[in-house]
Amino acid sequence: MHHPSRRELLKAGLAGAVALALPACARGLGVAADTGAGPAAGSAAAARSPGTLDILVLGGTGFLGPHFVAAARAKGHRLTLFNRGRSNPERFAGEAFADIEQLRGDRKSDLSALEGDRRWDVVLDTSAYVPDDVTRSTRLLAPRVAQYLMVSTISVYAKTDRPGQDEDAPLAVLADPTVTEVTGDTYGGLKALCERAAEAELPGRTTIVRPGLIVGPGDTTDRFTWWPARADRGGEILAPGTPDDPTQFIDVRDLADFLLLALEQRHMGIYNADAPAGSITMGRLLATCQEVSRRMNTIHCVRAPCPQPPGHDSTLTWVPADFLEAQGVSPWQDMPAWIPAAGDDAGFGHISTARAHAVGLRTRPLEDTVGDTLAWWRSLPAERRAEPKAGLAPDREAAVLAAWHARR
Repeated sequence: MHHPSRRELLKAGLAGAVALALPACARGLGVAADTGAGPAAGSAAAARSPGTLDILVLGGTGFLGPHFVAAARAKGHRLTLFNRGRSNPERFAGEAFADIEQLRGDRKSDLSALEGDRRWDVVLDTSAYVPDDVTRSTRLLAPRVAQYLMVSTISVYAKTDRPGQDEDAPLAVLADPTVTEVTGDTYGGLKALCERAAEAELPGRTTIVRPGLIVGPGDTTDRFTWWPARADRGGEILAPGTPDDPTQFIDVRDLADFLLLALEQRHMGIYNADAPAGSITMGRLLATCQEVSRRMNTIHCVRAPCPQPPGHDSTLTWVPADFLEAQGVSPWQDMPAWIPAAGDDAGFGHISTARAHAVGLRTRPLEDTVGDTLAWWRSLPAERRAEPKAGLAPDREAAVLAAWHARR
């Protein structure tokens, strides 16, 4: 049986995800390190309370960015956002965000807003996809910042064929390193080159964070959200593979907190940012979605008449990977967050995050991520919820389940 590789699956679903910064090549020890540089000379840090940072964010208005902004603001840091102003402009409008400086430009063609003598303590780059773009921004900012943190991806690895592989595993290599188009075939290789470009301009002052699938409230790709929503709809749920199949992802708020921690404590090097290896299975994920939905519906029914709330009667039917493949049901896109752990992806769900957890990465309980994601999903307009961007349509799911039962 042919199991599509992670790159093949990424290629199929990349179109909408790249714009939302997928969950995306400097070598480093990846342990807590103090460069001794401190805040950039001449910055405003001396005039502020100890530990307060001037943070420049490249991007910052999509999915991850707003959560990072919220975490940094809560700690009293001063923020400057540099972007094109096209993603969610209303989110940072108004008096509530008057303390956030916003610079307009385009890292591909117009960095003029970042020119001059202005200094920042640290930079968070959430929008690095092409190495030339990273080179331009790092070369311009290198004399005026102490640390450059780039959000990369676990897709930089050539393959995930062994459980427990860490940040020193081989990276993807592009057949044509001059390519600039981001596709499923080039995404990981381009990210690896972006990492290398950042380290080349700021040696010893670069932090690379490689998250896996980023999930939680606000994720418009539905690559995780589909499961809490599906459990909430109730009925017979098509569950892929086996309950023991591993999966791995990180709550966007936990990732934002770790990025801020890495800047505050000047952790240099490379870090995989994900749930602890092997800590989540598909069985645990789906059972948690069922339980959280039941609990939330029970609370709702106490407050209002609810003779048959959704989610109370959901059941799981586990269907083997080979049967799903024969039915044309794809991992990851049709069955979100799931990839059969075989072949080049035999280590899927078991990427080592020990390095990041050793310096402070913390992940919240799965129940909290599921509950908050479901609450956010329920708050969306009905027409949006009627057209999820991942997962199987109800009639397609029913047809596959019927075929499975007929075979048995």
